[in-house]
Amino acid sequence: MAEILKGAPVAEAISCQLRARAEELKAGGVTPCLALLRVGERPDDLSYERAAVRRCESIGLRVVQFALEEDCAQEQIEVVIRQINEDEAIHGCLMFRPLPEHLDEAALCELLTPEKDVDGMTAGSLSTVLTGRGRGFAPCTAQACLELLDYYGCDPAGKHVAVIGRSLVIGRPVALMLQARDATVTMCHSKTRDMPAFCRQAEILVVAAGRAGVVDRQFTAPDQVIVDVGVNASPEGGICGDVCFAQVEPAVRAISPVPGGVGAVTTAVLCKHVIEAAERALAKG
Repeated sequence: MAEILKGAPVAEAISCQLRARAEELKAGGVTPCLALLRVGERPDDLSYERAAVRRCESIGLRVVQFALEEDCAQEQIEVVIRQINEDEAIHGCLMFRPLPEHLDEAALCELLTPEKDVDGMTAGSLSTVLTGRGRGFAPCTAQACLELLDYYGCDPAGKHVAVIGRSLVIGRPVALMLQARDATVTMCHSKTRDMPAFCRQAEILVVAAGRAGVVDRQFTAPDQVIVDVGVNASPEGGICGDVCFAQVEPAVRAISPVPGGVGAVTTAVLCKHVIEAAERALAKG
């Protein structure tokens, strides 16, 4: 039986550290504040929004929510983002993505001031991930993968890691972050030939393919650690990951579940970034 890498204890460990930092900020007259910007009512957005609000409240962060209709105009979102930029009491912003197709998502991401981009949406934040320099924040889910590995004592240094997926939200950032931690990283994607063979060679496998059950037992090796980042609708009406858990769990050393794995850590990382942004704002005066 594999070790199950549950996210709840990881998130709670992060949250315990953050509560003290939030109290210090409040003692200095600053209440860390997160703006949540949502367009439409996608079930996964609503679920994450509820989880983020609960986590923020448990740590001591204030949350300001902006909800726009799915058919809203580009200009309406621009107004909200400018409002967030100009409000000194707001320290970080999370805009739920992907946005509806009629909107220019890239332009809206770049409109957000980099200091308040706590989820790696802007080019400046991604540049920080690439170069290791600057004050940008990594995407929360990518950072959550590393937090999960660290908590369970799985140091990526010197290890071969395979990452399935090359999106700017998870795949590419997490690959760069793992390289910065001295891992040797292989990136796999939809055009990779014989992907299972590459994955079987990996000591750590991070799966962010965006397709339910794409990784089965043929991708695995007995001493492997798997981090499943996928969130997909299951046939039973719940959610499932990108890994076929029933097949893979008996065949590997450790695996994160879906739900209850990386997702639980992501909201804690989001709060961590907001507190760091508030600390920077306070130091800047």
